Amino acid sequence: MKRLVIKSSNQLLAALPDEEWQRWEPNLEMIDLQLGQVLYESGGKMTYAYFPIDAIISLLFVLENGACAEIAVVGNEGIIGVSLFMGGQTTPSRAVVQSAGTCIRLNAEKLIKEFNLSLPVMHLLLRYMQALMTQATQTAVCNRHHTLDQQLCRWLLLSMDRLPTNKLVMTQELIANMLGVRREGVTEAAGKLQKAGLISYARGKIEVKDRLGIEHRSCECYLVVKKEYDRLLPNTMAT
Repeated sequence: MKRLVIKSSNQLLAALPDEEWQRWEPNLEMIDLQLGQVLYESGGKMTYAYFPIDAIISLLFVLENGACAEIAVVGNEGIIGVSLFMGGQTTPSRAVVQSAGTCIRLNAEKLIKEFNLSLPVMHLLLRYMQALMTQATQTAVCNRHHTLDQQLCRWLLLSMDRLPTNKLVMTQELIANMLGVRREGVTEAAGKLQKAGLISYARGKIEVKDRLGIEHRSCECYLVVKKEYDRLLPNTMAT
C-alpha cells in the first residue's frame, strides 16, 4: 500500500502550485532507500524521477577503470532524473544513495508530460537545473584548486544542509570515492577536524559538533552553491 505523501517533505514538490499538485499526488509513491543503493547506472534508461525526503543521493561520474568522483549531491531540495525533462532518457553519471532514508518517486513518463504541459512546472525544474549545474561546476573548480581539508568541509556542509540532523553514516572509504581521492587523505583530513573538536567520527558515523567552525575552514565554494540554490529555489517547506 502506498504510504501518505506529504507535499512539504520535498522543496520542489512544496513549490508546486495547487493545481499541479492535485495532478501529481495520485501518481506519487513513497519508498525507502538503502545506503549504497544505485538508482540508475551510467547510460541506463531512467524509469522514475526521485524526490528525496531525508535521504541524500550522490551523482557520480565513473571512469572506464572504475574510478569515480562526485559531481553533485541531491537531498530534499531537489530531484534525481533531470535528464528526463532535458530531452534525454540516459545520463553519463551514476546515482547512488549516500545517506539512507525515504524518497518520493514519480513515473518518468508522467514527469515528462507535466514538464511539457505546465509552465510553472517547467520554470521550477529549469531553475533547479541551473542550481544543480552551479553545484557541479563549482565542485569541479573546488577539486582542482582547493585543499582536501577544504573539500571535505564543503562536502560535509552540503550534506548537512540536506539532512534533518547533524549526523551522517558514511565510511572514510566512501567519502574518498565521492571526492575522488585516496582514503589516507580523508583519514588525515577528518582527523584534523576531529582533533579541533569540529566533528566526532567513529565506526562510520560522523557527527558535526561545530558547524560554524567547519564553515570557517571551508572554501568559498560552499557559499557560492548555497546562495544560488537560495536565489533560485526559495525555501517553501514547512518548518
